[in-house]
Amino acid sequence: MKELFIVESQEGERIDRYLAETMPDCSRAYIQKLIKTQNVLVNQEPVKASYKLLIGDRLEIILPEVREPDIVAEDIPLDILYEDSDIIIVNKPKQMVVHPAPGHLSGTLVNALMYHCRQELSGINGMMRPGIVHRIDMDTTGSLVVCKNDKAHQSLAEQLKEHSMKRVYVAVVHGNIKEEEGTVDAPIGRHPTERKRMSTHAKNGRHAVTHYKVLERFGEYTLIQCKLETGRTHQIRVHMASIGHPLLGDVVYGPRKCPFPKLLGQTLHAKTLGFIHPKTGEYLEVEAPLPEYFQQLLEVL
Repeated sequence: MKELFIVESQEGERIDRYLAETMPDCSRAYIQKLIKTQNVLVNQEPVKASYKLLIGDRLEIILPEVREPDIVAEDIPLDILYEDSDIIIVNKPKQMVVHPAPGHLSGTLVNALMYHCRQELSGINGMMRPGIVHRIDMDTTGSLVVCKNDKAHQSLAEQLKEHSMKRVYVAVVHGNIKEEEGTVDAPIGRHPTERKRMSTHAKNGRHAVTHYKVLERFGEYTLIQCKLETGRTHQIRVHMASIGHPLLGDVVYGPRKCPFPKLLGQTLHAKTLGFIHPKTGEYLEVEAPLPEYFQQLLEVL
């Protein structure tokens, strides 16, 4: 597969840095490897990673084809909130990855769904993400809808794109939020130097809006409800950290040391999910009950 770019700005920037920002799914190390193996050409000529761009440079990136491994169906228990012939809504537990990826080829939600649904899942998102319309982080719990056929997938994907799908989360954040409610409207993109993090200060950030509301105050911490208007990677985690209230347990965007070491990641739960059913045309809404760890934490606080 080939990617083509014409440099229109950022003259004088190193080519490896430019491509790492332009192609967020590729790490800078991977880009440098492509350059070293002459899979990156500038004006049809190979260059070094230190090459500095000129306006009008024509970049050609040759991406080697990667064979996706076969997904093994695994008999993993699922907490099913709703199911019919078109969709299934599950309550994802903590520390479960949604779909297979390097380092997580088994034990994922997709592995469990392949067993439960007997491989009757939509194929729009490819072999590695069958049925997956949206996802939540490994350490985020709660409701997630999966499609069993392409027609249902197209319908829900369109609702996501139009921001008409209702997604309400609950979270515990550091600090006492002054306002009773508010909105964070700040673009989110890949962090310029730390590729596994997202940031509101990225050059190529995408529009992102989170509405929050205080549910209960605990002095040093606050229980909030977050309603997503958009669905960017790590959106709630990044937005709340950007206003000085990172999620409790989030060592990526908050304090490196969590005061409650047994939390195993951020205190974030996808509670409510609502949308128009792809076949009936009627509104469907489900609620995922708070997980036990979350309930216990609230009792302690």
